[in-house]
Amino acid sequence: MKDSNTTAAKKTTAATASKSKTTTAASKSKTTAASKTTASKSTTPKGTVKAKTSAAEGLRELFVDSLKDIYWAEKALVKALPKMAKNASSQNLIDAINDHLAVTQGQVTRLEQVFASVGEKAAAKKCDAMEGLIKEGEGIMEETEVGAVRDAGIIAASQKIEHYEIATYGTLAAFAKTLGEDEAVSLLTETLNEEKEADITLTEAAYNTINFDATEEEEK
Repeated sequence: MKDSNTTAAKKTTAATASKSKTTTAASKSKTTAASKTTASKSTTPKGTVKAKTSAAEGLRELFVDSLKDIYWAEKALVKALPKMAKNASSQNLIDAINDHLAVTQGQVTRLEQVFASVGEKAAAKKCDAMEGLIKEGEGIMEETEVGAVRDAGIIAASQKIEHYEIATYGTLAAFAKTLGEDEAVSLLTETLNEEKEADITLTEAAYNTINFDATEEEEK
């Protein structure tokens, strides 16, 4: 009788232990699943926020890098314009170049104000595009004789430079607007308008007459 009771007790204990293990395993499974779900939920928004932050930081870096690029370009142009004026023969063209030299010097100072407005130190980074455009202009002056043909070539090179600057300042102003840099937008837009005016001046004050004179020289 005693053995029978002992056996029954052992079976009951084993069943209880088995049930306990099953309950514990199920509990652990639920806990693990819940943990994974929580991790999944927390990762998505964090990942999204991080992506947005990185994108914003990337645009600011691109903006500042582009500022350094055009800062170098304008300073290089300040050195190149006097040489263009010296090689020109048309007084209209010489005046246009000298006027733009004064404007460009002011644009260098304005770019320094843009740097300050966005909390950055003014620094120049070599602009390959401007270097190429200036070299192209120098090549034209070396390959042509003094006169209308050279003047026409100088204007062509100058307008390529103007168009590059117009595109650059337009893009920079758009970047600044996206970044909420209102003061920078105002300063960059002012320079953009000056570049557009310079392009018109080259066309109306010099280009038409010089191109006509260049054609006459070719015919002779």
